[in-house]
Amino acid sequence: MKRHFPHIALHVPTLLLPRTGLSLPAWSVIACDQHTSSPDYWAETARLVGDNPSTLRLVLPEALLAGADREAAIAAIHQCMADCLTAGVLVEQPPGFVLVERDVGRDQPRRGLLVALDLEAFDYQPSARSLIRSTEGTDVERLPARAAVRRNAPLETPHVLVLIDDAERTVIDPLLQLELPTAYDFDLIQGGGRVRGWRVTGGAAIDGVARALAALRQGDPPLLYAMGDGNHSFAAARVVWDEIKAAGAPPDHPARYALAELVNIHDESLEFAAIHRLLDVGDEAATAMVFDALAKRFESARFVRRPIADAGQWQRMRAVAAAEPGHHIAYRTARGQGILTIADPPRPLAIGCLQAFLDDFVDSHPGAKVDYIHGDDALIALAGRPGHIGFLLPTMRKGELLPAVARAGPTPRKTFSLGEAHEKRYYLECRRLQP
Repeated sequence: MKRHFPHIALHVPTLLLPRTGLSLPAWSVIACDQHTSSPDYWAETARLVGDNPSTLRLVLPEALLAGADREAAIAAIHQCMADCLTAGVLVEQPPGFVLVERDVGRDQPRRGLLVALDLEAFDYQPSARSLIRSTEGTDVERLPARAAVRRNAPLETPHVLVLIDDAERTVIDPLLQLELPTAYDFDLIQGGGRVRGWRVTGGAAIDGVARALAALRQGDPPLLYAMGDGNHSFAAARVVWDEIKAAGAPPDHPARYALAELVNIHDESLEFAAIHRLLDVGDEAATAMVFDALAKRFESARFVRRPIADAGQWQRMRAVAAAEPGHHIAYRTARGQGILTIADPPRPLAIGCLQAFLDDFVDSHPGAKVDYIHGDDALIALAGRPGHIGFLLPTMRKGELLPAVARAGPTPRKTFSLGEAHEKRYYLECRRLQP
């Protein structure tokens, strides 16, 4: 069976799974970058896990990053990984992928394919032209902590979701028609729903996946994979691989690859949710200055501001405007609401235009600040306070994302969210990072 497909940065991994008889609900916990402001969530997770072997002890939740001794915590993680190998907690599987199906409380389960991707084909810089690219800007200040966990680690366990643009459903869906052996099937803790996995080990099935993926490359240079969740963990893996490579590691070193679950951006259960912007300028009189600055910034792009007195009409006009050409951004202040239109936008996405303006505005007005808000109702309530402007961004259409990244690079940070917190990937499968 072929293990490497360098033209599409695909590698067939040798996975490790918990041995039969262990509690899989206790083993599997949610991604470390979730519930970052809720130490209580992680305390409850620890209570549920108890003394059972668990990926909770293989990761460092970001909610706990501010702990007094991060180095000691990381050393404990690495020791626990080594113990899982020596004590037989993890069992090596035949080389292959895992077809994943996850119930997340929607009408359809989310389906994905766990694979390994070649970090040599990933670049998280805004100017990246690589086969694997970030969809949102990468905060490099977040990388050292993630890299420290991976550096010298004997194992990895993934929470990364990578998007592919497969409108014809050629990669994952054909696997659903095969008789595949079950790898796992259980309920996740903390409201994570049920997860099922099937082993994909046959050469014909793997070759079929590779052929289908190769046909999805778009742009020049081509783009195939776009980071969905776990961008910073994947970027940290690239940082560590560069260090290992510079130290003279062979090109087939296992740290060259990273596990990720491929998800079709057109999967019915995958929902994009817009992340809105709330601008605080201090007092109500200053909000007029913001709209003047917007008009000046986008004057050549045929900028129009349309105040709408009636809130019901405003909601209806938002829906109408969404179908019209150009970018349309609804806004709300303490004095009312309306719609901003940029008829000839300089950037392919509305968030790209708005965020560039907000960044420049905040830089030149030290008292101003921006917050990122999930949900229309939450933003509307917050924007009703004097001195605030709420910008309600349109939800990105799924088919827009990869072409936009291919043309203009990553979108601004916090452009969209892939579902709610409980839908994020749980740690489960592992892979060796050392020869």
